[in-house]
Amino acid sequence: MPFIFVVTYMCFLAPVHQAALPNMTISDLSYKNMDFAMDLYRKISSYHDNNVFFSPLSISTSFAALLMASGGGTHQEILRGLNLQQLEVADQPELIPRLFQLLQENIAQNGSLKVDQSMALFIRQQFEVEKAFEDKMRTFFHADIKTVDFADTKGSVRYINEYIRQKTKDKITEMLSTLDETTLLLLINSVFFQGTWLMPFNSNLTRNGPFYIDNYNIMQVPMMFKEDKFYTMEDVPLGARVLKLPYQEGVSMLILLPNKGIDYTVIDDEITAEKFLSWVKELRKTRLEVSMPKFKMEQEYSLHNLLPDMGMVSLFGSSANLTRLSKEAGLKVSEVRHKAVVEVDETGTTAAAATTTGIIPYSLPRMFTVNRPFFFFIYHEDTNCLLFMGRVIDPSSN
Repeated sequence: MPFIFVVTYMCFLAPVHQAALPNMTISDLSYKNMDFAMDLYRKISSYHDNNVFFSPLSISTSFAALLMASGGGTHQEILRGLNLQQLEVADQPELIPRLFQLLQENIAQNGSLKVDQSMALFIRQQFEVEKAFEDKMRTFFHADIKTVDFADTKGSVRYINEYIRQKTKDKITEMLSTLDETTLLLLINSVFFQGTWLMPFNSNLTRNGPFYIDNYNIMQVPMMFKEDKFYTMEDVPLGARVLKLPYQEGVSMLILLPNKGIDYTVIDDEITAEKFLSWVKELRKTRLEVSMPKFKMEQEYSLHNLLPDMGMVSLFGSSANLTRLSKEAGLKVSEVRHKAVVEVDETGTTAAAATTTGIIPYSLPRMFTVNRPFFFFIYHEDTNCLLFMGRVIDPSSN
């Protein structure tokens, strides 16, 4: 059976200004994407107790493109899997891809914000893709559409890896090692973010300190240190504290740190889009001494093994309906790979002091020490779009 091969990948390199969102339709999309992200995180984490890192935006965008290619039950399964069924309007078939287009434009409207998202469609020679699908890929996702000789597997792998290397600024150099010579189409989506802290850490203050993986495993890791005024809050029912670390130009990292003695696995099921937005809303500024580990992770996931458990079944089997992609019969998606790289360190340049207007005293301990497993979320503030999320169990493990 001919098949389609999908690759999603992202790369984030790192070392809050908040605005009202005028377009509620983009807000709805961001909210739905966030709940999909939390569901996918729980699916990934159910398989292991290791580090987790992925880009919900990259994965959602790739499958939004496949929505335009699918029909019947396959289309409905993708909608439900992405948690987008409530945004589907019968007489507006282009509404969801249009929302993704608006979201991307909103994120990219600040010219100095380095969040680059791109999509590419690599098509086998002589394979006929519906012109309407190609046109929509260019219109809504600004996709590069390229013809490739997949029969030359080694040449195709080199060509596609070079494309990915350029798009991720050399951070992902070998996404593919092999390709099936019967591949008809390869869909690539990338999200690349390089951020500098608005309030950088001083590398001269970085010292080795203990990180408590669990009650029996303690390791020494490089701990960054910064004393300043930070946005923070405490979720008492959840048993966790939240810290916001802003980057320059409207992107922030939100750290969720379970309280000492609270197992992070207990918190897994409680993380939702509603929870996330409540944390952001309740943040208050206070002076803190923040200690957190430097860490670097590279994670890769075979989503075709995870997504069927989230309802996307037919897409990967003989009953796949991809008739809007091509008139050729018997098409299915064979693989969906997602690779993510993150590096967090002291990097940053000194910026103007944060404003103190509207600061409210908040009774939290002066120390925020991230010395045990924690969650982190990278989000675009104006849209509340979740760009990346992860879980750090062992900051020394790459």
